[in-house]
Formats: sequence, structure tokens, C-alpha cells
Amino acid sequence: MSACCSGSCSPTTPPPDGRYRKVLWAALLINFIMFGVELASSLAAGSVSLLADSVDFLGDAANYGVSLFVLGMAVVWRSRAAYAKGVVMGVFGVLVLARALWLGLDGHLPHAQTMGAVSLLALAANGTVAAMLYAFRNGDANMRSVWLCTRNDMIGNLAVMLAALGVFGARAGWPDIVVASIMACLGLSAARQVMRQARAELRAQAAARSPVATPMPMPVPATLPTPAPASSPVSIVEIRRR
Repeated sequence: MSACCSGSCSPTTPPPDGRYRKVLWAALLINFIMFGVELASSLAAGSVSLLADSVDFLGDAANYGVSLFVLGMAVVWRSRAAYAKGVVMGVFGVLVLARALWLGLDGHLPHAQTMGAVSLLALAANGTVAAMLYAFRNGDANMRSVWLCTRNDMIGNLAVMLAALGVFGARAGWPDIVVASIMACLGLSAARQVMRQARAELRAQAAARSPVATPMPMPVPATLPTPAPASSPVSIVEIRRR
């Protein structure tokens, strides 16, 4: 899971035309459907790498959702939505690591055929999204980043396919656990980056709204009256002599 697909790929400016917005809607729908498919398949096949890849689809769907629904709102709401997305991604990452540890200790053998078939379907889904975004690859930085993130997601699908081949060849579940652990750690790192950036933005917005306190002038110390010089004792002696 790439970090940019978890936060920094969200466009900060409105899309240039309605065609790009329709592509984002299609990408949101595909990613959300694939999240449900991989989540159900991971439970059926006992594969944690499929579960980790489903979190990737969830992060992408949330990213497109934030881009479409929160884009026209105030900056503070976009930051709050990004923070909530980071929390959800972090929770799923912890669950993936916990399930990987549980299945690793149990010695469970996942169903390699289901892993391979679903990862191939996920690769086709990401390939479709990448093809739709291909026309916008030379746009601004936000458009290009969305396309690059979708293209990088296909690497995760290939990793799950390699895990399926490893499980099928070794007749053991450790390839599935290794791939899932790596993907979960990448997801936790991305969630941490998203939450840290959202907190920084919220702090900056709060500081901008708070009034600037003007420094109080320092009180000027009052000058004490200069005491009159004391009479010279020599003058007193001379007066007495007279």
C-alpha cells in the first residue's frame, strides 16, 4: 500500500471537467466492490494476504470518497475526514497483523486456488482503473499521483499472486503470512503519515483562527525624588563661632 494512495493523492483543487469526476466515481465503485470481494474471500480461503489487499482497496475507496464528497467543504472538514480515514486504516492494519499471528501460530494452510483467482480479479480491477485514469496521467500533480497510486496498487496484487504460488508449492502458509505482514506494516505506516499530516493541518487551522495576543507594555518605574544635599557640618561650626 503506497502512502500517497492513503492521503496525499486527494485532489486539493476541483477537477477540471466532469469527465474526470465520472472516472473518480467509477474508481470509487470498483474499489469498494473489490474491498467486499477480497474481504469475504480472505475469510473463506483463510488468507491474510487477501485481507491485507482488501485494506488497500478500502483505503483507495476512502481516498476517492474524500476527493468527491469533502472537496467542496471547508479545509477543516477535509482534515477531519483524512484523520478518520487514517484511524480506520490503522485499525484494519492491526487486525491484519493479529490475524497473521494467529494463523501463523495455528499452522493454518490457506486455499491457494482462491488466493490466485481473487488476486487475478483484483489485478484486473486495478488495471481497469489505471486504464481509465491513463488519459489524465499528464495532468496536474494530483491527477498524475492518483494514476501512479493505482498503478502501484497492482504490485500488491502481484504480491498476493506470488503468495498463492508459494502456498501452493510449499504446502505451507508462511508465504501468505509474510506477504500479509509486509502489506500490513506498509498500511500502518501510511495510516500514521495520514493522521500526522491531518493533525498538523488541524493545529495550523486552529492557530490561524485564534486571535493574536498583543504584548502588554512594560510599566515604567517611577523616578524617586532626589534627596536634598545635607548641610555641611563646617558651615554650622562657623555660624556658632560668630
